[in-house]
Amino acid sequence: MSTLITPSSRRQFLTLLGLSAVAVSCGSGGGGAAKDQIKTLRYQGWAGSVILPELAEDLGFLDDVKLKWVGNTISGPQDIQSAATGQVDFGGAFNGAVVKLAARKAPITAVISYYGVDKAAYSGFYVLKDSPIHSARDLIGKKVGMNTLGAHSEAMLDIYLQRHGLSQADIKKAEPLVVPPVNTEQSLRQKQIQVGVLGDILRDKALQTGGIRPLFTDYQLLGDFSAGTYVVNGRFLKENPDTARTFVTGIARAIEWARATPRDEVIARQIEIVKRRGRNEGTAPLKYWKSFGVAETAGRITDKEFQLWIDWLAKRGDIEKGQVKASDLYTNEFNAYSRKDKADKPSAAKTTSKSGS
Repeated sequence: MSTLITPSSRRQFLTLLGLSAVAVSCGSGGGGAAKDQIKTLRYQGWAGSVILPELAEDLGFLDDVKLKWVGNTISGPQDIQSAATGQVDFGGAFNGAVVKLAARKAPITAVISYYGVDKAAYSGFYVLKDSPIHSARDLIGKKVGMNTLGAHSEAMLDIYLQRHGLSQADIKKAEPLVVPPVNTEQSLRQKQIQVGVLGDILRDKALQTGGIRPLFTDYQLLGDFSAGTYVVNGRFLKENPDTARTFVTGIARAIEWARATPRDEVIARQIEIVKRRGRNEGTAPLKYWKSFGVAETAGRITDKEFQLWIDWLAKRGDIEKGQVKASDLYTNEFNAYSRKDKADKPSAAKTTSKSGS
């Protein structure tokens, strides 16, 4: 073949080779040019609540990234399944649900914590004040209403029953049922369920009405911890790294803004967002908001936030021991929050909520 290569053809070949190398190097950075990256993210919201991405957008922390609301969900597992299949661009769920989905080889990566448990933000298992239920054993044969199965609330119920010495056979006799969060208090008071899981806004509203008492809370069980993460499809991260960085960092800034801002101001901001987005929702429950409960600064993720649920799911037989490695489930690569961002104020030009646009 070498006898067929003329000086001219050799120069042409080397020129083409050089151009190919340039093209490869330009495309090897994990994504296309910034101008070609997706800038509008589809997502599901929660009725009557403001999620952190909505807050971040309203504060102007998402820069040129926009949100497009496609509907509401009442289930974290459903939300992250939608993210895995590409129906939405991100979804959030309890970390145990993330582990289960990842164990099924779903192409998802957790990028930031968005909710957790602390003294102000927690979920409780509530019964009527005159209920005969006073202990873990009293839950045998009882109906426990929660927003979804196989997620945060069912995990807390299992841990509570295990810690109080119930056998696996007895644990299975407690009956978790799906009840939409906005209907849980009513279902409990009408005795359609014997125990209702109530958190944050809905919890405090029900307690103010009276007539219920806590059996236990997740804060009593585990103390402070980040409990759920937003996940993004791995392909999206590869093709849209700049968008992902803007999105995740914006949420991180919103977490720290909410942590540093007087509670009344955070509540007022959320009420404005709900009023402006036009989803036919009431704003009264928002006055009970206290905290997002995220434990780590800026929502950064650590192994421990997944390992607890990996062990729990393996013990239940939902996954095999060693099937999932905590460090493989998440990345903090796109979280560019720095401490100087704490001093950032929302842009005066971006005070109008665009959530749900």
